[in-house]
Amino acid sequence: MPEQRSGLVVAVTGATGNLGTSVVDALAVDPAVSAVRAIARRSPVPTNGRPAWAPARTTFVEADIARDDLVPLFDGVDVVVHLAWQFQPSRDPVQTWDVNVVGAMRVFDAAAAAGVSALVHASSVGAYSPGSKDVRVTEDWPTHGWQGAAYTREKSYLERVLDRVETRNPDLRVVRMRPAFVFEASASTEQRRLFGGPFIPARLVRPAFVPVFPDIADLVFQGVHSRDVGRAFAAAAVREVSGAFNLAADPVITPATFAEILRARLIPLPASAVRLALDALFTARLVPTDPGLFDAVLRLPIMDSGRARDLLEWAPRHTAQDALAEFVRGVHEVEDAPTPPLSA
Repeated sequence: MPEQRSGLVVAVTGATGNLGTSVVDALAVDPAVSAVRAIARRSPVPTNGRPAWAPARTTFVEADIARDDLVPLFDGVDVVVHLAWQFQPSRDPVQTWDVNVVGAMRVFDAAAAAGVSALVHASSVGAYSPGSKDVRVTEDWPTHGWQGAAYTREKSYLERVLDRVETRNPDLRVVRMRPAFVFEASASTEQRRLFGGPFIPARLVRPAFVPVFPDIADLVFQGVHSRDVGRAFAAAAVREVSGAFNLAADPVITPATFAEILRARLIPLPASAVRLALDALFTARLVPTDPGLFDAVLRLPIMDSGRARDLLEWAPRHTAQDALAEFVRGVHEVEDAPTPPLSA
């Protein structure tokens, strides 16, 4: 197994988001980590009568990765974990590019300039080129994304940026984590707002309230619980590993999975009909998410997570179906985490 270092100082960007809270929590209890520097635009505050989130050995730093000088933030840091990401406004791809791509490039450059030993980047299944739903792909599958969606364009572009970072910084250990769709109850309100918008109230997304669900042939993808992904990122930070790691739980999610969780009846429906409806809702500004993301989901490959199992000793503790069911429960019960990005 790869060597595990100790006494590490780890900086995490996007530390208060869905994935960030899970990664910081995992790092904060890892015996190989002596301190966590949690970087976010806003620090945790008491929310809805709950105390502020305060993981052990963690210091919060407020900074904007797209604007602030990041080199001082990485002074004395051994590992930088880059998670910061902005999904909206999807109607303004220039703004999301500025934060997601230019901001990431600033993080990578600052990490190299500060002399950190390792960079762990949150890539995604969305970075992959379209692939089969029947054969699982390993980490050597092409990463050209689906160019019809901003999210997949940005994730795939950053794969090329990391190629350059590795070439220019041969002593920097670079890890690319490629999780499937990440679910958790505490992030469900945030994700409903980001992708469904204010016109899809929580009470509509609950079991027994949705009578039917579209049976779309290619609506087949993978999911994983945020806490399981957090453990994988922590393992990648403290172990002497490099390269890419797929992260996904079983079973594969299909329309039948949604129907079972929502207690809905499946009805055959072509993807083109759903795409037309999503396009109309987006054009009418009733939902904030570009329908190109739906196109991307239909084309995502199914991943093999064997490399993470072997080198990170990683095994999901939650099934993909359980993670999705927890997410749905969190939506209609309006469950929040005590950080600004996740709170209602």
